[in-house]
Amino acid sequence: MIRLDERLSAVASLVRPDKRICDVGTDHALLPCYLYEQGARQIIASDVNENPLEAAKANILKFGCPEIKLVLSDGLKNIPECDDVIIAGMGGELIAQIISGCTFVSSDTRFILQPMTKAEILRKYLYSEGFEIILEKGAYSGGKAYTVMLVKYTGEKREIDNKFAYFGKCTDIRYISKVNSQLRKLANSQPELLSIIREEKP
Repeated sequence: MIRLDERLSAVASLVRPDKRICDVGTDHALLPCYLYEQGARQIIASDVNENPLEAAKANILKFGCPEIKLVLSDGLKNIPECDDVIIAGMGGELIAQIISGCTFVSSDTRFILQPMTKAEILRKYLYSEGFEIILEKGAYSGGKAYTVMLVKYTGEKREIDNKFAYFGKCTDIRYISKVNSQLRKLANSQPELLSIIREEKP
């Protein structure tokens, strides 16, 4: 049985196993193999480099997941239409760039996003391009707090304020504390950010 850390477990919990799934930047394909164990069968594991795909292939053989399809792709450029697109473990700016190259977005498409940095830039991009964050889950891994976003396309483009850009819909106290710390540092050059710091009590 494959065990995931809290970060990847949060990602996996938002994936619909009966849908067509793509894990962008799959690395060792641990997440796709876990989803396969949970009953998912239409899974693409993609990466921009050959070496991670070789590691992914080894894990697919090791865990007995023959139906997972490996695809060499820069982002979503070579990916056929999927229902659930996972983009985890990258910076928010890169995630935004990858989504901008998606050619198959519909109202049923779901994006499961886990930015390592620059979540505020990702949120601003999503809303400016007609996406909406359905929910966010906090996760703690490797001594750091993260958020995992479930996102859909609505077509309604709008601007969001700084408070929502930095905190989104995540109510996890560990994530709120991390963002507050980030804001206090940024306030040296942008003092207006102090006004959006949130309460850290559970």
